[in-house]
Amino acid sequence: MDSKGTTRGNGAQRARSSRRRGLSAVALLGCAALALTACGSTKDTAAGAGGGGGGDGKGKVGVILPLLTSPFWQSYNDYVPKMAKSEGVDALKTVNSNSDPSQQITDINNQLNQGVKGLVVAPLDSAAIGAGLDQAERKGVPVVAVDVAPDKGKVAMVVRANNVAYGKKACTYLGGQVKSGKVVQIMGDLASVNGRERSKAFRDCVKEKYPKLKVLEIPAKWESDTAASKLDTLLNANPDIKGIYMQAGGVYLAPTLQTLKSKGMLEKAGSAKHITIVSNDGIPQEFDAIRKGQIDATVSQPADTYAKYGMYYIKAAMQGKKFKPGPTDHGSKIVKLPSGTLEDQLPAPLVTKKNVDDPELWGNTVK
Repeated sequence: MDSKGTTRGNGAQRARSSRRRGLSAVALLGCAALALTACGSTKDTAAGAGGGGGGDGKGKVGVILPLLTSPFWQSYNDYVPKMAKSEGVDALKTVNSNSDPSQQITDINNQLNQGVKGLVVAPLDSAAIGAGLDQAERKGVPVVAVDVAPDKGKVAMVVRANNVAYGKKACTYLGGQVKSGKVVQIMGDLASVNGRERSKAFRDCVKEKYPKLKVLEIPAKWESDTAASKLDTLLNANPDIKGIYMQAGGVYLAPTLQTLKSKGMLEKAGSAKHITIVSNDGIPQEFDAIRKGQIDATVSQPADTYAKYGMYYIKAAMQGKKFKPGPTDHGSKIVKLPSGTLEDQLPAPLVTKKNVDDPELWGNTVK
């Protein structure tokens, strides 16, 4: 996550968007008169050319969390009311689905029955969430998906970072530090597109760029206990591990460090016996571990801008606004997924000892 610009004045942002909408409208009328097939920049259309026939953006908005056992989701949960206020969204108290996809569908239905006018949901299961999205569509309630893209079902926007890039960044960093030998990737839930994309990207990158590395895999389903027990077993059989990629520091950091410590394998960076560790999330605990030399890097997943743009896009959806692929005015890019759904891919930088103290990283702003 590059939080540059994410805390800028919302009034200025809305003013810029309003000017762009006005310019885009004039440009489109000109294009129609000239019978042109394309006109204007993708930045203008991506940044907020509104669709017609919308409402006033008012009404209660339900916010559904996947879990609250991870420091990452705890931080996101803390950001939600702040960002809702800054974006002028009347958000209800968040609901925690507690890592249960079926409970998440129940939570969606409960929110719909309360008469919400919009939903911001972080899906647990990319396929299972379709049932809840269908219910929302039948009731005419727009949905914005945060962090995880659904495999099916209608959403106004997916607010997410590029998870393929997560896997590639982890691979590139590890490959630059470990020239040969065994490395482990502790994977997320493969029922989630995030788990699938990170796993495949890491695996493919190693195969293509670092053929001297051998990848061992632990499917851990975003569960800390599962990660700990499987890593313990793997290390017993493979004490010569040289690198670890944790796909979610929020749930895997503590059990990984504890497992290594219990085996006398937790050596500081710079030591000949140090196991190079790369993570994903960007939580304060990972930053502290980098400073201590326990892990080497993490990809900062933007909890703050997930909350901010989740609120921004649900309000836009309630107003009937439409968006198009292209660069935005907040340092990201809207892309069209194979399903036809639009996804705003927010920046998520690699954090190492060199930039771990950057005050603009959200993990350094959490109290």
